Amino acid sequence: MTGDVKHFRCEVQNRVATIALDRPDRKNPLTFDSYAELRDWFRDLVYVDDVDAVVFASNGGNFSSGGDVHDIICPLTRMNMKQLLAFTRMTGDLVKAMVNCGKPVIAAIDGVCVGAGAIIAMASDLRIATPQAKCAFLFTRVGLAGCDMGACAILPRIIGQGRAAELLYTGRSMSADEGFAWGFYNNLVEADQLDGAAQDMARRIAAGPNFAHMMTKTMLAQEWSMSIEQAIEAEAQAQAICMQTGDFERAYNAFVAKEKPDFMGD
Repeated sequence: MTGDVKHFRCEVQNRVATIALDRPDRKNPLTFDSYAELRDWFRDLVYVDDVDAVVFASNGGNFSSGGDVHDIICPLTRMNMKQLLAFTRMTGDLVKAMVNCGKPVIAAIDGVCVGAGAIIAMASDLRIATPQAKCAFLFTRVGLAGCDMGACAILPRIIGQGRAAELLYTGRSMSADEGFAWGFYNNLVEADQLDGAAQDMARRIAAGPNFAHMMTKTMLAQEWSMSIEQAIEAEAQAQAICMQTGDFERAYNAFVAKEKPDFMGD
């Protein structure tokens, strides 16, 4: 997962992959290449056995400034409809890959987190931010709709329809305090504690029953389009599958022995 990466930073340690955009001098914008490589990386993550959690980190005091003005925005103004649709589908495929990667993703957000950067944070499972984090879905500021990369579907489920509508219509920045109060951020920590807090959360998740975590992430995504009855039945099937795992038996044996279970992910 690290050897062939060219357009973002990536390292794996203790079953946690830490990735970050790698253009801190420009506040970490996305390019055509980094979009595509991130999409492919998250698609491949489904088949990786030595990574159980992902931290999408900030770099140089910022998370991401979104699509690069010179490398993406300018070329888009010269594309025809077929080319534009190929691009917007590719960016949406990054979100799909994150949602379907089977591993919990934690966004560690500092400084600027706007445009496609805000979408990446939104598409993560958990979000930790600093008081300096400024998150904005600023698509309307550049003459585009707020419905970008699944924002109109996902953001209201996190912070509520009215709050999401305000951010998507106005493109204004959501402060860290607002984000925490609205449930967008799971926690706020000081900048010098951000990396440690994200890594600690990732390690705790990676130490858990990781087949069950995969199932939890899968159901969180799939149940959006289910009725309550369908969701209850789907969860019954998912839980029955998890009851066949070694981790379920290990948890029972550890409980009987009054010990902490040592989950193996199978």
